[in-house]
Amino acid sequence: MNVSNASLLVLALAWLLLALASRAAPATNTPARPAKTYRNPIIDRRGPADPHVIRFQGKYYMYPTTDSRGYDVFVSDDLVHWEDKGKVFRDSRGGVWAPDVFENKRGDGKFYLYYTDNAPKPPEGKGGKQIGVAVADSPMGPFVDKGALADQAIDAHLFQDDDGAFYLYYVHLEGGFKIMVQPMADPLTKKGEAQRVIHPTEPWEKISGEVTEGPFMLKRKGVYYLMYSGTGADSPNYGVGYATAKSPLGPFTKYSGNPIAHRGGNVLGPGHHCVIAGPDGRLWMVYHQKASTNKGWDRFLALDPLWFDESGVIHAKTTKGTDEPAP
Repeated sequence: MNVSNASLLVLALAWLLLALASRAAPATNTPARPAKTYRNPIIDRRGPADPHVIRFQGKYYMYPTTDSRGYDVFVSDDLVHWEDKGKVFRDSRGGVWAPDVFENKRGDGKFYLYYTDNAPKPPEGKGGKQIGVAVADSPMGPFVDKGALADQAIDAHLFQDDDGAFYLYYVHLEGGFKIMVQPMADPLTKKGEAQRVIHPTEPWEKISGEVTEGPFMLKRKGVYYLMYSGTGADSPNYGVGYATAKSPLGPFTKYSGNPIAHRGGNVLGPGHHCVIAGPDGRLWMVYHQKASTNKGWDRFLALDPLWFDESGVIHAKTTKGTDEPAP
């Protein structure tokens, strides 16, 4: 082989090695795929508040306060992108607030909607607010009213314990805001007497009115965490706290670090929440924030993570207008 042929062979081998290397090496000029994010508000609509979310057959169903004449249902696959599917319950009495929907998985498989509305005013009575229950075969409704459960009351939440027992938490208004627990024989039927478990005692619960409302129950490692919102919901000082007990009936001890969600930065009046496991398996708080410092009902819906630390303390994050890692 002469020198010229040897040089050509070396050059050919060099080109071949370069081609193979370029195939094997990853492209360095391709941008990394961005992680999924969300940004609060989670729906482009001012006004909805007091959300409650359930998961059924892989989809999320959210029921917020909207027009006070009934409840819409919003449906999502990921807790971030929501579609309004319209009314699932209509109520001519008006003042319809703060829904709670319970799927009776271990019973009849039906869905129970606990509503707040305006109570009819009897000749000798006060009228005011009441909570009641309606039933449907599907989370999409329609929910059929089964009657009132408590007078002078708002913000119902049904909890089923591991042993199958039912407890209805709600707020009794007469004489001030008091969170009550009512044992239930089933999702429709009361059993025994209701008793008070939480009332306003702490400074943060009294900043803009003495209020404890919006109960929501979590259970973890044998401990009952009764979460609630404090001070006036029409105030930017609204916030979320919790209390713990060894029994669903109490006595409950308020966490010394309350509130765990509160006014700060550009976040105003975070509160009246629920907690749901996301597609990622983590816990998420769905709640509302106020849109301004004005006293009133200018609110929007939000989503942020909630978690327990190693000591069993609940922590929550609140954000507004920033890109955050999605569930």
